[in-house]
Amino acid sequence: MAERDISFFLAGNAKPVEEEEVIVSKRYVDKDGKVIPFIMKPMKTEDIEELEKSCMKPVKQNGKKVGERLDTARFYARMAIESTVFPDFKSEEMRKSYKTEDPVEVAKRVLSIGGEYSAWIEAALRINGFDDEFDDLVEEAKN
Repeated sequence: MAERDISFFLAGNAKPVEEEEVIVSKRYVDKDGKVIPFIMKPMKTEDIEELEKSCMKPVKQNGKKVGERLDTARFYARMAIESTVFPDFKSEEMRKSYKTEDPVEVAKRVLSIGGEYSAWIEAALRINGFDDEFDDLVEEAKN
């Protein structure tokens, strides 16, 4: 058996994370009529873990907390928010325009056609490496 070279996995050897243009909606076009792509990038593992923790909901039985479960729809939407470089749904200008402080609500209003919103969630999941259980995740995110 050939010796395995672990040096490829040492710090600094991974390819840099690249931004990706994604067509999420055909309704937003520039002055020349060209569809404006969203620009998205993957999140760091640590950030995904923190996001997951912040999206936990208590599970109660007889009024007592017996555990926690992940609010998957909120988790996927927040992952998409954090993965979207452009447009910036967190920007003050966007939040004021759509009269809400919640970037997820801004995204829902911008992507007001169900298929657009699903395509955006789908893109975020794929970009972050969650495309194995893709169809199941997208179905869950819609609900």
